[in-house]
Amino acid sequence: MSKKYPIIAVTGSSGAGTSTVKDSFEHMFRREGITPAVIEGDSFHRYNRVEMKAKVAEAEAKGNMNFSHFGANANEFKRLADLFKSYGQTGTGKRRLYLHSDEEAKAYPGLKPGEFTPWANIPAGTDLMFYEGLHGCVKTDGIDMPSFIDLKIGVVPVINLEWIQKIHRDTSQRGYSSEAVMDTILRRMNDYVRYIVPQFMHTDINFQRVPVVDTSDPIIARDIPTPDESVVVIRFRKPENIAGGVDFSNLLQMIPHSFMSRRNTIVVPGGKMGFAMELILTPILRQMLINRGPVAKRAAVKKAPAKKAPAKKAPAKKAGK
Repeated sequence: MSKKYPIIAVTGSSGAGTSTVKDSFEHMFRREGITPAVIEGDSFHRYNRVEMKAKVAEAEAKGNMNFSHFGANANEFKRLADLFKSYGQTGTGKRRLYLHSDEEAKAYPGLKPGEFTPWANIPAGTDLMFYEGLHGCVKTDGIDMPSFIDLKIGVVPVINLEWIQKIHRDTSQRGYSSEAVMDTILRRMNDYVRYIVPQFMHTDINFQRVPVVDTSDPIIARDIPTPDESVVVIRFRKPENIAGGVDFSNLLQMIPHSFMSRRNTIVVPGGKMGFAMELILTPILRQMLINRGPVAKRAAVKKAPAKKAPAKKAPAKKAGK
């Protein structure tokens, strides 16, 4: 961990909603004047889209039906951990982008969707690193990503809701059939249990959306439950260790219909998730900037208007002779 170059990691499974959390952070970064070094988890996959399809087919031909983007063999875990370590120590490191679509690929002539941009240095002058993806808190033999992260956030909807969100996203936005998406989910299940789930024992804050409508069969669900059809369970692993602290009393007053379910857990209406995130995370971001030192402190604290100098008094007239 580093006070001078802090790192935030938002981690969750495919379809969990980490991109929604990323949007909330972008709003806070703009409002607080923070310049982040953004790292996308997909950019640390080991293979591009064409290569990955070939690797999956190769594995299946050998009887391995579990080769997936969730596992260690398909990702650059060490390279990601080395980036976290490098940034925490020096504020520098190398990153690249994974191009998901034609729109993203337009800015990179010669590259197609499903390919990576070249590795490049992180621009100088960033205030913190922000990671969003599948593996921000992976811990295995020889890899300890949580040890480099200052704030670890898990996005963990109940699993049927996670599947519904993934099925709807991949069928409506990426052109897959629901059967193909379910095949992917099943192929990933072994790695899901081994690499995704264990991360949430290390996260500092977990946001778990729980629908209050029937999601018992995610395959036939026609709609994703709306925020108003959900509640969000927000768990703090160790509230006393959160930078800036956690004022549960204030949260309960500020968020109507919220309540405490355990000493470290607050439940809020689903439609208030974004509001709750900003109430919780804005003080943490501000404290991170203050902890960076005098330069960051001056940037984080709004300057008070300069006081006007008192007007000079006119010299007293001498009494006449």
